[in-house]
Amino acid sequence: MSEQLKFSGAGFVVGILSGLLGVGGGIFLVPIMVTYFSITQHIAQATSMAVIIPTALVSSAVYGFHGNIDVGLAVNLAIGSMCGASIGARIMKRIPAIRLKQLFGLLLILVGLRMVVS
Repeated sequence: MSEQLKFSGAGFVVGILSGLLGVGGGIFLVPIMVTYFSITQHIAQATSMAVIIPTALVSSAVYGFHGNIDVGLAVNLAIGSMCGASIGARIMKRIPAIRLKQLFGLLLILVGLRMVVS
């Protein structure tokens, strides 16, 4: 199976999970790219951010069609997120890959625990 087909298949599954669960695909894409495709942590995280754009547009259109978006909230979150993402991307370049993996894993654990407890 070609690499492109494998990537597209992974993207397809991640797209379903992302749309179904209402989460950014990065929580699935980054571990898949690093673990199964041997892509470096820095490239995986940056690539994941680029993938979010079309994924978010498509799922947002579907959610919006069904009236499930608070537009005012979305605009305010987007403004803050764009500013924060710029800073985060600059900081990421300075952090070693092993530390990024640890931070990413810790974030997943903390968010998962929070969801289970609440």
